[in-house]
Amino acid sequence: MKKIVTILGARPQFVKAAVLSRVIQKHDEIEEIIIHTGQHYDQNMSEIFFEEMQIPKPKYNLQINGLSHGAMTGQMLEKIEVILQEEKPEIVVVYGDTNSTLAGALAAKKMDIKVVHIEAGLRSFNMKMPEEINRIMTDRISDLLLCPTDVAISNLEKEGFENLNVKVEKSGDIMKDAVEYYSVFSSEKSTIIQDLEIEKENFVLATIHRQENTDDIQKLIEIFKGLQEINSKCEVVIPLHPRTKKILIENDLMFQMTAIEPVGYFDMLELLKNCKMVVTDSGGLQKEAFFNKKPCIIAREETEWVELVSNNFAKLVGSDLEKILTAYYDFSEAKLDFSKNLFGKNVGETIYQSILKL
Repeated sequence: MKKIVTILGARPQFVKAAVLSRVIQKHDEIEEIIIHTGQHYDQNMSEIFFEEMQIPKPKYNLQINGLSHGAMTGQMLEKIEVILQEEKPEIVVVYGDTNSTLAGALAAKKMDIKVVHIEAGLRSFNMKMPEEINRIMTDRISDLLLCPTDVAISNLEKEGFENLNVKVEKSGDIMKDAVEYYSVFSSEKSTIIQDLEIEKENFVLATIHRQENTDDIQKLIEIFKGLQEINSKCEVVIPLHPRTKKILIENDLMFQMTAIEPVGYFDMLELLKNCKMVVTDSGGLQKEAFFNKKPCIIAREETEWVELVSNNFAKLVGSDLEKILTAYYDFSEAKLDFSKNLFGKNVGETIYQSILKL
């Protein structure tokens, strides 16, 4: 039996990892140990989060958060190394682009343990993003790169990965499996549509939290002006990120829309399923909008999920007020065909088989 250690640091990573954990439990060939670095403190990750979502609880919780990038990554590297020495896994699995991802990959590689990177090959081509640095470094030292799309594979080819001693495979996007699986549960457990008394298919779901927007007050104002203008046509519901809320309050900025507290995964799925469209600067939410057959307005200058833009399921608008409104009106009239398979199917099983062969 192969022993693997999975390293996670944020709630979305737990949701994705749960897909693979369910496949592992269905078979009987891999033992999985989970480490939670604690990178993103999340009050929604309580006992009930693990129970309701049928997610295995981590064996280790390092509780490392609230530090600078260097201090955080350094402490994670140190503590993960101790656990790997004790557990002696054959493989370490990491997801995405957080500091936890990079720390886990570094710790494993320095101990000659094989590294599997799920969501490999993604690029924003913006080196000011800490996530871009994390994903590039993790890809470079991994042994198996599991790419969600053809574009991700192409990115690695352009960087010369065919000349390296590494396996590159297209697995599809594991978040697709998660959305499909949990959609049934969210319908049963979430009452957010009734609680907010919002009309199905007649509201816009927005999330704004990325530092490039929140740290530039002019950008933030322009985005919220756009949301306020949209709100005059169609109700905007925005779960307000604590950082965004703090900056709005500090600058005495008030905008007309339905601002609510951050929500759990089931509530977010129900908001996605029932909204008219999405406005976001989140990476993951862009795909979840597509999986729920909703057009997406991306409040960023670039996206890792270029397939969504090239197939006209999403529009890049940055913080440009005119572009935000044009995208809203365009999507309000558009009839989009969401049957296109951009992100694979049975992704968890595909990833499991690839790990088993490593």
